[in-house]
Amino acid sequence: MNEKNSLGLDKCFLDLDNPFELFTIWMEKAIKNEINDPNALSLATTDKSGKPSARMVLLKGTNEKGFIFYTNLKSKKSLDLKENPQASMCFYWKSLFRQVTIDGVVDKVTDQVADHYFNSRIYNSRIGAWASSQSEALQNKEELLGKIEKYKKKFSNQKNVPRPPHWSGWCLIPDSIEFWLRGENRIHERLRYNKANDGWKKILLYP
Repeated sequence: MNEKNSLGLDKCFLDLDNPFELFTIWMEKAIKNEINDPNALSLATTDKSGKPSARMVLLKGTNEKGFIFYTNLKSKKSLDLKENPQASMCFYWKSLFRQVTIDGVVDKVTDQVADHYFNSRIYNSRIGAWASSQSEALQNKEELLGKIEKYKKKFSNQKNVPRPPHWSGWCLIPDSIEFWLRGENRIHERLRYNKANDGWKKILLYP
């Protein structure tokens, strides 16, 4: 018989009051089991008219506020977030049959945080951030390659490539975090943490 936590869920849900702690434990497990990009997530946004859009991005950090990813501030996702700061993240780890969904509002990270991460990237990725007009129409591949060469010449010192003003990070500050585990006969196990004034409140959900 499988071990259960105090709520009757599989022991992988543990008995933690803080969902950030449980997310960290689940992510560490995913890093050990997923072959490619365990930090990949689907990011859903909407524009000011309510039209939805989703795409895969990579989680690049967490802090006491939320979950951080980086992007071009002129990209479709960033334009959506400027119009409507509500967003949703969904991680799915197929090898573990686990999913985490995070809903909340976004805020830009500080310049200091963005600079620190940008400087940790490899040279070609930093150059790519300058060369790519993300989400805009591209006439042909040669146009992009030409811009890459242009910025390589401009920033030939690989240790000194400044962060572009149009590139930074967003932090999703959650008001709910749901943990999901696949069950037999579609009797899945779901635990949601809802933000409350005095911390987090846990509730069970039907499959």
